[in-house]
Amino acid sequence: MTEIAVLGAGRMGAPVALRLLDAGHRVTVWNRTAARTAPLRRAGARVAGSPADAVTGAGVVVTMLADATAVDAALFGPRGAADALAAGACLVQMSTIGPAAVHALARRLPASVDLVDAPVGGSVPAARAGRLRVLAGGPAPAVARVTPVLAALGTVRHCGPLGSGTALKLVLNTALLVAVAGLADTLAVARAVGVAPRTAWEALGDGPLGGVLGRAEARDADFPAALAGKDLDLVRDVLDGAPAPLVAAARAALAAANPTADIATLVSREYA
Repeated sequence: MTEIAVLGAGRMGAPVALRLLDAGHRVTVWNRTAARTAPLRRAGARVAGSPADAVTGAGVVVTMLADATAVDAALFGPRGAADALAAGACLVQMSTIGPAAVHALARRLPASVDLVDAPVGGSVPAARAGRLRVLAGGPAPAVARVTPVLAALGTVRHCGPLGSGTALKLVLNTALLVAVAGLADTLAVARAVGVAPRTAWEALGDGPLGGVLGRAEARDADFPAALAGKDLDLVRDVLDGAPAPLVAAARAALAAANPTADIATLVSREYA
C-alpha cells in the first residue's frame, strides 16, 4: 500500500483516484473546485484543502489537470505542492502538456524529487475500467518504482527518457485526430457520389481504416472536441511553424464542432 496524492479530480482525475483506492492505496485528493471531491471522499479518499496539504507525506504524487497552466498553479502557486513534496517522492505528471513544459517542470522541482511524465491513451470509460495505456517517460528506476501503482490504471509502457511519454502522446493524438477528420471528408465524398451510407461504412471497415471507424462509432468514448483541439495546439507548438496542412485541417474541424461532444461528432451519425 502506497501513500498517494492526486491533484485534480476532474473527468480523468476522479476515475484515476478511484482506481487507486480500489487497488488498496491510501489516496488524498485535491481539486480546485472542492465539490467535485465529494464522491471520492465517500469512496474513502482523504480530501485536502490545498495542493501542499495533499502531498504532505505522499510517496507518489499524480497530477491530472487540464493544461500546463493548471499544473503550474497546483505545484508552484499559493499553497502549492512543490515545496511540500517529501524528499524521495515521485511526481507522476499525467496531464497532457507539451514536452517543453515537462522539462521546464523538471528544472523547477526540488532535486530530491523524481519526475515521471505519464500521459494516458484512452478516455473516461477506459479510466474507470483500468484499461488506460500509460505512456511513461523518465529514468528507468523512477518508472520501475511507480509502475506497480500505475498498473492499477492499465498497461504501462516505458517510452524512454523524461518527456518521451508526452511526446508519444502527441504523436498518437495527431494520428487519431487527423484520421477521424479525414474519415469525415471521405464520407462526404461517399455522400456526394451517391454511395449508400452503410455500404461505404462496411467497405471502409474491411480495409486499413477499420480501427478509425471503430473509434468513430464508439458510443461510450469521451474525448471532447475542445480538449482534442487543445492537444492539436500543443502539436502545432512543437512543429514550430513547420508545414502540417492535415493538422491544420483537423484543428479547424474541431474548432467548428460542438466543444463538449466526443470527437466522433466529426463523423455523420448517418454513417456511424
